[in-house]
Amino acid sequence: MNPRFEIDADGVGRIVFEDPGLAHNILTEQVLEGLDGIVAQAGDDARAGTLRALLVESAKPGSFIAGADVTAIAAIAEIGDREIAIGAVRAGQALFQRIAELPVPTVAAIHGICLGGGTELALACDYRVCDDDDRTRVGLPEVQLGILPAWGGTTRLPRLVGLRAALGLMLTGKAARVSKARRIGLVDRVFPRQQFRERSVEFARSVVGRAGSGGRGPAGTRRRRGISGWLLDGTPPGRAVVLRTARKQVLKRTRGHYPAPLKILGVVRKGLGRSVAASLELEAKAAGELVVSPQCRNLLFLFQLREGARKGPWAEGGRAAPVGRMAVIGAGQMGGGIAQVAAYNDIRVRMKDVRHEAVAGGLAHARAIFDGAVKRRSLRRREAMRRMGLISGGLDYAGVGQADLVVEAVVERMDVKKAVLKEVEAVVGPDAVVATNTSSLSVDEMASVLERPGRFAGMHFFGPVHRMPLVEVVRGEKTDPGTIETIAALVVRMGKVPVVTRDGPGFLVNRVLGLALNEAGHLLDEGCDAEALDRIWTDFGMPMGPCRLIDEVGMDIARHAGDALAQAFGERLAPSASLVALGESGRLGRKAGRGFYLYERGKKKGFDNTVYADMGQSSRRVSPDPARACDRIVLAMVNEAARILEDGIVGSAADVDLGMVMGTGFPPFRGGLLRYADDRGLGEVLGVVEGFSSEVGSRFQPSPLLVELAQSGQTFHDAFPAGRGDSESAAVRGGRA
Repeated sequence: MNPRFEIDADGVGRIVFEDPGLAHNILTEQVLEGLDGIVAQAGDDARAGTLRALLVESAKPGSFIAGADVTAIAAIAEIGDREIAIGAVRAGQALFQRIAELPVPTVAAIHGICLGGGTELALACDYRVCDDDDRTRVGLPEVQLGILPAWGGTTRLPRLVGLRAALGLMLTGKAARVSKARRIGLVDRVFPRQQFRERSVEFARSVVGRAGSGGRGPAGTRRRRGISGWLLDGTPPGRAVVLRTARKQVLKRTRGHYPAPLKILGVVRKGLGRSVAASLELEAKAAGELVVSPQCRNLLFLFQLREGARKGPWAEGGRAAPVGRMAVIGAGQMGGGIAQVAAYNDIRVRMKDVRHEAVAGGLAHARAIFDGAVKRRSLRRREAMRRMGLISGGLDYAGVGQADLVVEAVVERMDVKKAVLKEVEAVVGPDAVVATNTSSLSVDEMASVLERPGRFAGMHFFGPVHRMPLVEVVRGEKTDPGTIETIAALVVRMGKVPVVTRDGPGFLVNRVLGLALNEAGHLLDEGCDAEALDRIWTDFGMPMGPCRLIDEVGMDIARHAGDALAQAFGERLAPSASLVALGESGRLGRKAGRGFYLYERGKKKGFDNTVYADMGQSSRRVSPDPARACDRIVLAMVNEAARILEDGIVGSAADVDLGMVMGTGFPPFRGGLLRYADDRGLGEVLGVVEGFSSEVGSRFQPSPLLVELAQSGQTFHDAFPAGRGDSESAAVRGGRA
């Protein structure tokens, strides 16, 4: 729906955005065309004297403008035409520049979410005012999609708030709370949310008669930066230091895999000494190069997958039941983490355990996470205390019976879980959903002891819960569709990404990841240097290497999961000798201060060379060929993911990609595990896997699906597109059997 335009008796015009069909206002092509006409009309009215000031606002609660239409950007990326991309950018720049050049003062009235193109529209105005709602955020997240703020954001923001503050927003893509936006000078006034509309109109009336300033805002409202701030932001040598430091930090964080932050630095460096028009042209050309890059294409692909997962059948009008109260059985770090995330999203939670120490530990863990949010200034102390107050705990089932959903998070032992689940089912209402947080045990076997298996499913969080975005929602054979939708809707409400899987050993993520870590173990068996293996994996783009990851998981937990997978899949996932030896050595990884690496107070101190002796091997190691060692691990994952599709554990290649990126940190710039395989070419992938099969044995036997797709010329995403259901997957699977 197009924005509307009106002028009151005092000559204050209002451009009001409100699309009733969307949760947030989006700058689609239609909306931009409507805005273009309004800006032309506003210019005519200003020159005629009937328009004296212009207010840009949203009538949608909790949302100003959430950005540009990502679907349209992705379409241009898929076309791959740089000139088309540059032309689209220039059109948006020209529209916002016309707003900046209007001969009357312009005010952006921001409440709620203001991101991307919405922020750039606000930057084109002379003034920006915000409400004081803690949920209001202002940011430029384009870098997270592999692009840059190209509708004037990269040009105008440094001129408005200074170089350091601008880079802090643009290079991370993180949105600023109102307090930070006011502190750095991004907004000029903050008004109470209860009076926001009235105060915004008053402010617009107060600036009538002042000349438009093209986004610079009123004199005297820019923050005082002090002498050191002026030296860094206001002098050529200072800016050179800031840009050089920022480049080093970007390369350290991204290892050069992501071109967008480097493009942002380049545009800012060249643009600050030029006119706005020249800087906008730098933006346009840089954006054109980025949009057609493979990194941008893959990041946009993943963004659409995430949005699709959040907007599944559970989003609106489905069978999802509301969850007002939760209970968590098992108050360890995992239980405390689940409770904290629920309480953060205004859900009352009751934790239950059999030991006072465990309950106290779970509460302390939740409180520590809230304290960290306060320390980082992402949450106010008063708000953190309020949300922490939603969590209670005890040794009995008091309060559990009122829960709409209960998550079991006790020790990974089938007998214990069955006993706990039977107790839970006896105290909750007949419509309550009961879920298990198991990472590897059979959901169907647990359901066999329940009287209402239709209300039971898996809800597998990844640790640390407050950081890891993925939750596997595991459907058992008897699980009702409404149960799955209730859990998935809750996952979305908790700010997480749901991937629905069927029951099976390791589900999706741990089955693939377990095989990858085991293959790293086989490379260790062959004498490969552990530190070199970790470097090879991080150079590929993983957040940490396989040996370091085993330390993080814990060798005891990794051994338990490995044994379960080997029992289910036989020789193909039989544990490597090195990992078996380490599992028996007493090394537990980071939590005990000693694994492949040494740790002090949880922080890595260095590699422990005595680990090789505990593996029963010589400390003399060989440095593997990086490409072959990387393929040994990554293509083993691809081959196993193909078997997962064959088994119907998930219904689409997109589910695999989303699960591996969100659950393991598989490099987002590669688009996901199977997207990477498709882009590389399944014929090449099959050839390499067949070579490894001849070299190292049957565990690299190519999956029938990989062979079929490689020979037919199809890709994983062609054969298993997003949105296919379980019934379709089963039919395809049956046809291939």
